[in-house]
Amino acid sequence: MSFPKIEEARQLNDEELSQQILEVKKQLANLRLLKATGRLEKTHEFKHIRHRLAQLKTVERERQISNQLSVNS
Repeated sequence: MSFPKIEEARQLNDEELSQQILEVKKQLANLRLLKATGRLEKTHEFKHIRHRLAQLKTVERERQISNQLSVNS
């Protein structure tokens, strides 16, 4: 499984972006639960999920900054 591209996240609207962030956080929590119970087989999924969450949060922050700059101008 390859990493998703950040361009995919940039194409989402604000509502979809928020939904994706919540979904990825739930996936990460589920992986942590599986790890704690010893039932996690694909440990590399942690890296992929954390990477995706970072991408989504980066896009969200970029939008917040651009909105602040447009309001202050």
